[in-house]
Amino acid sequence: NNNSVTMSAGVFSYESLVHAVSGAVGSVTAMTVFFPLDTARLRLQVDENRKAKSTPAILAEIIKEEGLLAPYRGWFPVICSLCCSNFVYFYCFNCLKSTWLKGKQSASSTDLLVGIAAGIVNVLVTTPLWVVNTRLKLQGSKFRNTDIQPTNYAGILDAFAQITRDEGVGALWNGTIPSLFLVFNPAIQFMIYEGLKRQLRKEVPRELSSLEIFVIGAIAKAVATTVTYPLQTIQSILRFGQLKSSTEKSKLLSSLRTIKCLLISRARKHGLLGLFKGLEAKLLQTVLTAALMFLLYEKIASCTFRAMGLRFFFFS
Repeated sequence: NNNSVTMSAGVFSYESLVHAVSGAVGSVTAMTVFFPLDTARLRLQVDENRKAKSTPAILAEIIKEEGLLAPYRGWFPVICSLCCSNFVYFYCFNCLKSTWLKGKQSASSTDLLVGIAAGIVNVLVTTPLWVVNTRLKLQGSKFRNTDIQPTNYAGILDAFAQITRDEGVGALWNGTIPSLFLVFNPAIQFMIYEGLKRQLRKEVPRELSSLEIFVIGAIAKAVATTVTYPLQTIQSILRFGQLKSSTEKSKLLSSLRTIKCLLISRARKHGLLGLFKGLEAKLLQTVLTAALMFLLYEKIASCTFRAMGLRFFFFS
């Protein structure tokens, strides 16, 4: 059957593997560079009673109270999760796109749909890693919020074992529902990124300069993050696992109700802007990280294809 041969060639193609490895390496490098900003963002989201509102103030507080390396707490599990997550996302995105387009010109709607599909696969596969890394990143932190229970995980595997034993296997997928809504974040990001790339290369098909890639990567991520930020806050709170779980039979309904209640109570407590608490730290970290990640991704992929004597596999 020719179709199944074409399909498997798309799924196991060398190009998709190069894109996946380039995306994973680019994101891990970028995240390492801007990691302290992510630590600040997570504290602002989870520790509601903290007075420090700005990124430099919260980082200064964390270093003063918890030591110089505290902003890098939880780096290893985050990097493991990010590496797996971006490998899965870039691989799925490029496989689905090459199978769908079969060499035709892409459009923004295609990029969005492919981005959503790749995001759903990514969420279902990698959520347990992100739950564990949120817990490890916050372990040992000095919280202002007194209700937060301290945890004692020895590492990634021990966290998996303890969460499964004490909270059940389902707890590893805490925050999956907001995460599924949040597939719009990378989908919007990729749609804007690919669209801007197409615009810049409209006149002459060419490789973009480093500055162009950095700027369009930053714009794409800034728009996607601002649009989806309130849900990202709820996702962090759910992954942290300190909320008493609902006794409702239907997991989906209780998850949706929890998301709604968390959004409303946060808005009541801190005003509508409370839903965007930590956005400044998130934007600073995520925009710089995404811009550097796209730059490294494009350059690594381009060099790899060139070294193998292939033209860079431009989809857009």
